[in-house]
Amino acid sequence: MIEFIKDNDSDDEQIIAIIVRGSYNDEGAKFFTPNSFSQQLGYLSRPKGYLVKPHIHNLVIREVSYTQEVLVVKSGIIKVNLFNRKKEFIKAVILNPPDLILLASGGHGIEFLEASELIEIKQGPYISPQEDKEIFS
Repeated sequence: MIEFIKDNDSDDEQIIAIIVRGSYNDEGAKFFTPNSFSQQLGYLSRPKGYLVKPHIHNLVIREVSYTQEVLVVKSGIIKVNLFNRKKEFIKAVILNPPDLILLASGGHGIEFLEASELIEIKQGPYISPQEDKEIFS
């Protein structure tokens, strides 16, 4: 299952997060993110023997305005609180292994409901916390 969490109060219903539940499956290649995102999130399902030809990615200069992160729940259970850009609460979601979430815009906080392991994927390099993020309550 794929879940799109949007800020319904924004003029363009901005995507706050995309969740791919561990139970999701489909055939072929599916991409869930719009071309405007600096992170691309997709799902690939291929039969045995399918080949992706060896390749090298070309140098392409891209501009990243906001950090987008992907969290993959390896073990445990977490609660992710999602906020819009105005720091207003949107929704809380519970994630279990092997769910993943793309934190696309707005803000977020994470509560570890059990001892948990996460894999985090985001644009780098990571800058100091003072420069990279704004903490709010």
